[in-house]
Amino acid sequence: MSTRKGVVRFSISLPPKLVNEFDEAWKSMGYDNRSKAAHDAFRSFISEHKWTREEAEEIVGAIVLVYYLDKPGLLNEIIRLQHEFESVVSSVMHVHLAKDKCLELIAVKGKVGKVRELSQELAAKKGVKQLKFAAIAL
Repeated sequence: MSTRKGVVRFSISLPPKLVNEFDEAWKSMGYDNRSKAAHDAFRSFISEHKWTREEAEEIVGAIVLVYYLDKPGLLNEIIRLQHEFESVVSSVMHVHLAKDKCLELIAVKGKVGKVRELSQELAAKKGVKQLKFAAIAL
């Protein structure tokens, strides 16, 4: 491992098929080089680890959920939870997808445990079709 100007160089061993797939992916995504693509892959790996393991770590990201308006009281429950978790909810965007279907984007910042708790409570509500969380490394 060598260090130069704040950058650490190291080598890793990977199966050729994995390297080929990675090279195809970063090139098709428009990256200029393998190092930048690997950097972003490492960041995603770290963010995912924090999301699944580290309760007390700080995390930022977005909760994305699709839900149906025809479920009685669901919209009020979603809003109630956003207020209950105001310590981690930074911003909300509401998108009308169809007459009875909406998309909610909830920007969050805070302790992993609280963000996970909010996500789980939202996902468990009857009428929520799908929920995804996108974590971003700080």
